[in-house]
Amino acid sequence: MTESRLAREIARTLRHERELAGLTQAALAARCGLSQAGIARIERGDRLPGLTTAERLLTALGRQLRIEVEALDSHLDAALDEMAGTVLAERVEDLRLDRIIEALGGLPYVLTGGMAALLQGAPLPVDAVEIAVRRRDSPQFNTFLDRSHAQRWNARWQEWGGIHPGPEEPGEHRWRTRYGELRARMCEELPEPVEIRLGDRTYPVEPLVEVEVTDRRTAELLGRYRRRLTAAGAAPGGSAG
Repeated sequence: MTESRLAREIARTLRHERELAGLTQAALAARCGLSQAGIARIERGDRLPGLTTAERLLTALGRQLRIEVEALDSHLDAALDEMAGTVLAERVEDLRLDRIIEALGGLPYVLTGGMAALLQGAPLPVDAVEIAVRRRDSPQFNTFLDRSHAQRWNARWQEWGGIHPGPEEPGEHRWRTRYGELRARMCEELPEPVEIRLGDRTYPVEPLVEVEVTDRRTAELLGRYRRRLTAAGAAPGGSAG
């Protein structure tokens, strides 16, 4: 297997998306005009595909390629160390979680992603409130977005605004509102939450075991956090264990 971190990332992503689509390697090969053996090599991490090949594979799965950059591993470690030294209530206040929840009114929601992990004891770097919302509640969600003067993230132009803010539109479900940044996962039914109490408020939160299935980025950070605990000789117990 190649030692390329990027090859491992592509391998994991391609396998995950193919399995979500319910396709075998042979079926995907037939869709995109590649060989089953070639796809198997990519999914094992033995081969790093070119951009054209990666786009063909993802297009066949109804997905598109997006290029992002992130902090180096050492910077991620520093961010985890910094977060571990902060008070949870202060971080929740900085993210304006309560203001956003109050502004949502009676909209049914469950906290997800990094926000859910944070409330369950994992000191992860989180820069936005993340929620799950049912698709059938989109009209009510739209009312909140209008009332909060929300600007949706335009991934094409890498800026806020310029596109319809409604959650029924395709693209990233990410908004800048008057209360703070909000990201949403639209779903048919809300995940079954656990109740997390902080101060005088109780939050409906997606369990960590589910977060690690639905949010790949948070799952990677959780894995990194636990490995660091283990390397430091601490048992990764508590809610984040």
